[in-house]
Amino acid sequence: MLFNLLRPFANDFALANLVRYLTFRSGAACMTALVLSLFFGPRLIRWLKSVQGAGQPIRPDGPESHLLTKKGTPTMGGVLILSTMTLSTLLWADLRNQYVWAVMLVTLGYGALGFVDDYIKLSKASFRGLSGRGKLIAQWSLGIGAAIWIMSITREPLASGLAVPFFKDVLIPLSYAFPLFAAFVMVGSSNAVNLTDGLDGLAIVPTIIAGAVFALIAYLVGNHNFSDYLKIREVPGTGELAVFCSAMIGAGLGFLWFNAPPARVFMGDTGSLALGGALGAIAVAVKHEIVLAIVGGLFVVETLSVVIQVFWFKRTGRRVFLMAPLHHHFEKKGWAEPTIVIRFWIISMILAILGLATLKIR
Repeated sequence: MLFNLLRPFANDFALANLVRYLTFRSGAACMTALVLSLFFGPRLIRWLKSVQGAGQPIRPDGPESHLLTKKGTPTMGGVLILSTMTLSTLLWADLRNQYVWAVMLVTLGYGALGFVDDYIKLSKASFRGLSGRGKLIAQWSLGIGAAIWIMSITREPLASGLAVPFFKDVLIPLSYAFPLFAAFVMVGSSNAVNLTDGLDGLAIVPTIIAGAVFALIAYLVGNHNFSDYLKIREVPGTGELAVFCSAMIGAGLGFLWFNAPPARVFMGDTGSLALGGALGAIAVAVKHEIVLAIVGGLFVVETLSVVIQVFWFKRTGRRVFLMAPLHHHFEKKGWAEPTIVIRFWIISMILAILGLATLKIR
């Protein structure tokens, strides 16, 4: 909004000229979301406590310690993340850019789905919300719709192609199958972050790290000079997603202030489904879907631990892990919660570096 309002005056006023720079607007979006989060966070938490009473329902089959340490903590903190991130993006992004709107469609759509899921859990005082089938149908519908939109604004052959990291000239044509593949990335990323969100601060920091990596990727991919120098696929217009990613970082940092152990609020499905979906949509837009699997490798491993556990238990009646997702396995082994969380953060940082390496190793 500010970009569209002030740009006509860029040649007349120095302050107005600043909005022409993507780096300035990205930094401003991050700081705006952070300040808004810190200001409204305490007020939102007090309100959530007043209306939720007992807070987020705790799974009875989860780690025993959670029944003591996490009982009564309010959920739906994702509302804080989504509201500050959206407002910041609307303030600082170029609102004529369709990539921004496509990613926001996925983010807010998945966030609304998570909100309904959280509301059902709270109203029934149960850890069971929407049915898995109903949730997946909604996620796939939104994902396919967003994928078709992204295809329509991306030039061929990139629109329906899959870029492969480490190889500058490899582009796998997916043709009409691309919307299904892109939706799979969004749905998979959304549910992977949701599965990871089980300990205080565990999901939000890897999300911030991934958001920072994709802010840089979006900036480079949307810039002809940088993309040509690095020999990566240029996708004109996607540079504006750096503003969105920066807003996500600021909102995530603000939320972490209240979600750090011991958490005063949980993001709930409202936040985890939305943030995962956002990362998936951004990866699809900037043509770095495979890189998302590297940068978000922690989310992938957490998801695989659940898949392996369920598959092996159905076949043999035995468990591979003491409990899935993987972070609960380490809890059962006696690791302290902060130890698990910080070590998983370190792993996320290492994976982020590996993901960034794909930009240069060609």
